[in-house]
Amino acid sequence: MGIFGRKSSTATVPAAAVNPDLAALTGDYTVDPSHTTIGFVARHAMVTNVKGSFQDFQGTLHLDGSDPSKSTASIDVRMDSIDTGSVDRDNHLKSADFFKIDEHPAMTFRSTGVQALGGDGFRITGDLTILGTTKPVSIDLEFNGAAKDPFGNERVGFEGRAELLRSEWGLTWNAALETGGVLISDKIKLVFDISAIKQA
Repeated sequence: MGIFGRKSSTATVPAAAVNPDLAALTGDYTVDPSHTTIGFVARHAMVTNVKGSFQDFQGTLHLDGSDPSKSTASIDVRMDSIDTGSVDRDNHLKSADFFKIDEHPAMTFRSTGVQALGGDGFRITGDLTILGTTKPVSIDLEFNGAAKDPFGNERVGFEGRAELLRSEWGLTWNAALETGGVLISDKIKLVFDISAIKQA
């Protein structure tokens, strides 16, 4: 995913070697929701993990395979599309205790920078907005490759992870456990598996 994001600093950073094959990927892409996962993992009751994902989102990428720093990424997620496999839990997450979807229907990400980690690994930085609060996050991503599908679409794929503290975005609801600790962890893991289609 070294072709995701744009630099926000004028500081000089050593240029990483660019794979010549990436130059052919330069262009505008649309994230394919039917083949993309935007998910999360939270620790529950100190003993297990609850996993969830968002079912309604859209995203666009401008990829520059020759100069990754000129690329950009934008993702918009509908918060009422949250799915954890439990209707009651999903409704609680949509409520005023958590995402307040009536007031804040969307979560957004806008890229601001990129750092090559070597090989197919990259670190993407950007602004994540939840509940009207915008804070920077870093996402470690791996470029999974490019291919033309049976319908003639040129696709690229990325997968990645990030960790954040939900309290920094005002998501502070919790409940104490009789045995000590809290019901829901502050630390949340974000997981991404992205397929994007090149536009003509």
